[in-house]
Amino acid sequence: MLVLISAFGLLAVPADALPLGLALFGLIVVGAVVDCWAGFSGRLASLALTFAVARVTAICVTQEWSGGQPNQWALNALTATAITMQWDWPPRVSLPVTAGMFAVNLAVVGVGEGSAIGLRLLVECVMARLAFVLLRQSSRRVDSLRARRAALTRAGAVAVARHRQERELLALLHDTASATFLMVATHGRDTDPGQVAEYARHDLMVLTGTTGGQTSQDSPVDLNVALRSVVDRSPLTVDVLWRDGTVVPASVALALVRAVREALTNVERHANVRDATLSIHVEGNRVVVTVDDVGVGFCPGEVPHSRRGIRGSVIERMTAAGGSALVTSRLGAGTSVRLVWPGD
Repeated sequence: MLVLISAFGLLAVPADALPLGLALFGLIVVGAVVDCWAGFSGRLASLALTFAVARVTAICVTQEWSGGQPNQWALNALTATAITMQWDWPPRVSLPVTAGMFAVNLAVVGVGEGSAIGLRLLVECVMARLAFVLLRQSSRRVDSLRARRAALTRAGAVAVARHRQERELLALLHDTASATFLMVATHGRDTDPGQVAEYARHDLMVLTGTTGGQTSQDSPVDLNVALRSVVDRSPLTVDVLWRDGTVVPASVALALVRAVREALTNVERHANVRDATLSIHVEGNRVVVTVDDVGVGFCPGEVPHSRRGIRGSVIERMTAAGGSALVTSRLGAGTSVRLVWPGD
C-alpha cells in the first residue's frame, strides 16, 4: 500500500526535486521488500521496523523540497505506517515509535498544522488497535469452538466404537463361553470332560483374538471358503447350496461366519433336527446367505429380551457390518435366517 501511495506522491514532486523523489521512492521499495521478506521468513522483524521508521522520517524531513509542507505524501506515509504498526507490534513498541515519527513530522510542519495531523493519527491508531484486538478475540473464540467441536466429535466416535466393541464382546461371549456353560449345565455328568476342555480352549482362543479375530485390513475374502470351515465344524448335516467366487470384505465375511455359526448352533440346540440347509446367492449387488431348517420352530416375538443369541450374535452383528438380518419362524414349520450384505 505504501508503494502505491509513494507512486502518487512522486507524481506531485516538482521537476527540480525529482532526483530526491526518486531516492525516496527507492527507499520505500526497499522497505517493502524487507517487509515481505520478514513476513515470509518470520525473521528480520527488527530490520523491517527500522526501515519503516527510516522511510517515514526521510519523507517527513524532506517534504519542504518534495512538494511543500504539509505534504500529502508525508501525511499518508505517516498514518499508513502508524496503522500497520498497531497490527504488527505490541503497544510497548508501537506507541513510542509512532510518537517519535509524529514528533519528527511536528518539528517540520509546526504546531499549527501538526495538531490536526496528531488528532487524525490518534484516532486512526486507536481504531486500528481496537479492530486488531476484536479480530484476535474473535479468532480465538472461533479456534476454541472448533477445538471443542473436534473434541466432541472425537468423544462421540470413541463412544460409538466402544459401544460396538462391547456389543461384539457380548456376542462373542454368547457364542463361546456361555454356549459351553449351557452345554455343561444341560448335560451335567454326561458331559465328556475332554470335549469341555476342547471347547474351553477354543473359546479362549476366540476371546483373546489368537484365532478368528477381526483382521486389521479389510481385504477381499472368499466367502465360500470362510463358511466351509463353519460347516465342517458343525455337528449337523448341512446341505450346502452355493456357487464359487463369492468375494466380500474380510470384516463382512467375519460377521457372516459368526452369524451363520450362531444360526447352526441354534438349530443344534433348539430345532430337534440334525440337518440344515446353507445357501449363498447374489441378488444384484447384494450377497444373500440363508440358513434353513425344518425343525420345531418358535415365535420370534416371544423371545425374552435377555436372550442375545438372535439379536446380538445375528441381527446386531450384521447391522454393524453394514448388512441386515431377518429371522422368520413358526411353531412346527421350521426357521429361516436370511443374512444380506449390503443391507436391505
